[in-house]
Amino acid sequence: MKKSGLSRYVGSILIFAGLFFVYALITDIGKLLNPLIFPGLGKIFRALISSRKLLFIGFLSSMRLLFPALLLAIVLGVSIGAVVGLNEKLKRLFMPIFSALNPIPPTMLIPYAIAIFPTFWLSSASIIMIGVFWPVLRSTIHGIIFLEPRWIDNARCLNLKGAKLVFKIILPGIMPQIFAGIESGLIMSFILLTVGEIFGARAGLGYFVQYYADFAEYDRVLAGMFVLSLVVLLITLGFNRLKTRVLYWTKKR
Repeated sequence: MKKSGLSRYVGSILIFAGLFFVYALITDIGKLLNPLIFPGLGKIFRALISSRKLLFIGFLSSMRLLFPALLLAIVLGVSIGAVVGLNEKLKRLFMPIFSALNPIPPTMLIPYAIAIFPTFWLSSASIIMIGVFWPVLRSTIHGIIFLEPRWIDNARCLNLKGAKLVFKIILPGIMPQIFAGIESGLIMSFILLTVGEIFGARAGLGYFVQYYADFAEYDRVLAGMFVLSLVVLLITLGFNRLKTRVLYWTKKR
């Protein structure tokens, strides 16, 4: 029988509850860890409540940075990937270039982004965009390469060509690969978002964590990490729900 709502996450919730219990056992109860670096749950909870306004402002700042860069990377990755993947000459020309540039870690480009762009927002957004762009581009091209040839042959028999062929046959056919690339890029975007905020931001969840780490206020550090993890979890769950709805035909019955 198919589970719905929170019932499908009961196991995960129990594991999280167990981890919280173990943390409380070795901090509040057992006093086994340094209380300065590992404050108890009560102290973390009080820091979470007292910092709620700063955390909310940080959340809004992080989302204003994350989502525009994420959406632009997806649009560019799918568009360029489709153009290159559908043209043999462009594929032969650009695939070696993509293969050479793809392995460069986006974090190595941070000094150049800061030097080139006039604001922190633009430099950080560009780094996030690059980190998401490559997996989306690669997945789109590979999806076209491994697309069933009979689908295109059947579409041409029905006189489908040009934009109709792309939007009615090719893009729906490679949508699972595109979503796989977006999922990889999404994970990378969270890492780059935090790194970017640590190095140059004046707001954001990553900045909040780093700021209080500099003052050794680890109750607020752990509160910020908890909120950041919760935001990542909720975005990931939302993405998985969107993927399930869009790729409804791939669900196991």
